[in-house]
Amino acid sequence: MSELLRAPAEIKYAEELDWLESIDDGPKPFSWRLSPKMVRLFVLGSERSDGLDREVAQKWFGDRSFVERSIVTLASDRGLLLIGDPGTGKSWLAELLSAAISRNSTLVVQGTAGTTEDHIKYSWNVSMVIAKGQSRESMIPSPIMTAMESGSIGRFEELTRSTSDVQDALISILSEKYISVPELAGGGDDDNIVFAKPGFSVIATANSRDRGVNDLSSALKRRFNFVRIPVVTNKRSETEIVRFRTEELLRRHSIDLEVPPTLLDVLLQSFADLRQSAAAAGSDDEKLESALSTAEQIGVLEDAVLHSNFFGESALTARTLASSLVGSLTRREPEDLAILNKYLHGVVEPRSKEQGGSWPEFLEGGRDAIATLS
Repeated sequence: MSELLRAPAEIKYAEELDWLESIDDGPKPFSWRLSPKMVRLFVLGSERSDGLDREVAQKWFGDRSFVERSIVTLASDRGLLLIGDPGTGKSWLAELLSAAISRNSTLVVQGTAGTTEDHIKYSWNVSMVIAKGQSRESMIPSPIMTAMESGSIGRFEELTRSTSDVQDALISILSEKYISVPELAGGGDDDNIVFAKPGFSVIATANSRDRGVNDLSSALKRRFNFVRIPVVTNKRSETEIVRFRTEELLRRHSIDLEVPPTLLDVLLQSFADLRQSAAAAGSDDEKLESALSTAEQIGVLEDAVLHSNFFGESALTARTLASSLVGSLTRREPEDLAILNKYLHGVVEPRSKEQGGSWPEFLEGGRDAIATLS
């Protein structure tokens, strides 16, 4: 695992999953590796009332009901669609669920304008077809087909970014639970059909901001249970998420650097201020292009931590944090710079005079960063 840039959840938490599986005596649907209760415990972490011999860390931070509804859906014959704003943890939740249920979260199709039916069904090894003709051996199964054959969870990221013909092909898979391979017709019975085994399901994700890109048809919507993942606005929950991800970053890079709680509060408050400003804006030109999600907070902090480690004094400062925030959130020039400048002068400057602490240095670092980019 240490040699992987980013280990999938089933490898990263392999020892924990093995242990949970060894103590799991609950009923398991189909070919699931863990019972629904243990899947929930793996995702949300253990509590003292669970009476376990060891603690299981919380890995996804959100409402328990979202996780429970997702698990129940996957135990049925319907697909699961996680929908929400960018950066709300949809993909991470999908990965954790797949790892806990199937011990394989890598059966993924990425939805784009260039995604074709081949990406969710099958394609051919051209050299083998030329040498031996079309056969099961020369067929290249898609991740979805592989999930069907193994009774596992297949994942479809950014479903609404794929075209309507791809979405229509997915309707057939979710409804009929098999894929027909007409090129193999004439062989033995059912040799040209790949049937799904019990346990197969699909977790799809979609960004709510992508409405109108490729809207889902009513037929496809009926094949999914929708679970809407809201933006985390609870300060305590958001603090836990950012701290959890930052600790992972520091471990991965073997960085010995402390993130002062006061600077974490500055980051969280800054994003809360900017979200409030965006909500009150009268037009898109008055809003930052950034979604201001928790994931983007983590990105700002990650950038600041790495900069401090490599080019600073191995200590995170408010100046570096402000520079990272301006650099990460500026995507349109001069519009975003003007919005951030207005925020610094209208909100941060008065606060730095009233509260002091890290705010004056944060204000100075933000101003310097804007001057550099202007």
